[in-house]
Amino acid sequence: MQRYVFTSEAVSEGHPDKVADQISDAILDAALAVDPAAHVAAETFVGPRFCANLGEVSEHVLPKLDPETIARGVVRDIGYDRPEEGFDWRTFDYQNRLGAQSPDIAQGVDRGSADEQGAGDQGMMFGYAVRETPELMPAPIAWAHRLMRRFTDERKSGRIPWLRPDAKSQVSVVYEDGRPVRIDAIVLSHQTTDEPDIDRDIRPAIEAVVRDELADTGMLGPATRFHVNPTGRFVVGGPAGDSGLTGRKIVVDTYGGACPHGGGAFSGKDPSKVDRSAAYYARYAAKNLVAAGAADRCEIQVSYAIGVAAPTSVRVQFFGTEKGGATEAKAVAMLESGEVFDFRPGRLVAALGLLSPSGWTYRDTASGGHFGRAAFPWERLDRVDAVRAALGLR
Repeated sequence: MQRYVFTSEAVSEGHPDKVADQISDAILDAALAVDPAAHVAAETFVGPRFCANLGEVSEHVLPKLDPETIARGVVRDIGYDRPEEGFDWRTFDYQNRLGAQSPDIAQGVDRGSADEQGAGDQGMMFGYAVRETPELMPAPIAWAHRLMRRFTDERKSGRIPWLRPDAKSQVSVVYEDGRPVRIDAIVLSHQTTDEPDIDRDIRPAIEAVVRDELADTGMLGPATRFHVNPTGRFVVGGPAGDSGLTGRKIVVDTYGGACPHGGGAFSGKDPSKVDRSAAYYARYAAKNLVAAGAADRCEIQVSYAIGVAAPTSVRVQFFGTEKGGATEAKAVAMLESGEVFDFRPGRLVAALGLLSPSGWTYRDTASGGHFGRAAFPWERLDRVDAVRAALGLR
């Protein structure tokens, strides 16, 4: 029997890097509301009493945006509303350095038809799905994100009034023969006000919420170790305690390290940037392959050249879990044919409705993970029958 422990972490919406991601994606949402074909690559930097935006936006869209108002609104919604804490939505110093997109980039991307639209950059992207949780995500990252979402609700509802926005979770899961069997350790560090006592108030309350949230996994047991605010005091947090940058939590955003990462960040980038849109589409394909019964674990890699529509490579791995007559070679042939999944940038953007989000926003993706949440179109299981037919699954 092969036994190992695998760990993933997640961070809350108030983590400095996530503050930056959410501002960048809120700018993207605003730009697409002006023009669904807008090109955006917005970067955000936050620190003590400071926020700045840099990057590029389509020239005709840029004058119609108000990045400062967007940034302050995001920070307000997150909950940084106390000037004495060192970062407050009303009082931070703001600087805007967003500029017009380079015409050299635009000419390679804007080709007219969806068939001809070139990739907005070169690079490789990964999609992944695994039969470990109902959402077909790796258990450690799925459960770490659940904890962060639960504690955001505990804070914003006022049920735990001394919680503040910055937090991190970490979940270590014991695997036997590739399957999760129990949670070995949980680390939960949460910013608080300075009133509660660490041993009397903070640790018992936080552990109780963790136990309640993950009880339905059946993976908690007497041997599970809890490390709650292990350094003790955690009062100075958020951008007042550490700087934050867009795109610095790419493993948190994806599969928690269970799958390779191509290296490209997501937030602040419009769908012409395939390091975002093709990663979403690769997840879509991988999830449908697993749900169709082709394998219990699927990893897809695609790569692109800037300005070229067709991927430069496609690779599928099943890690020995294939079944029903599926093979990696058959899966690659299906993906390359485009009959079920068309990886050309214009086509995949249209298939997922990425230019005009409905029922979700890009800002929604920027906290809580980009994968495993039903609101996002790349989580749909609407191609299961087509996959079964294309692969001839038994």
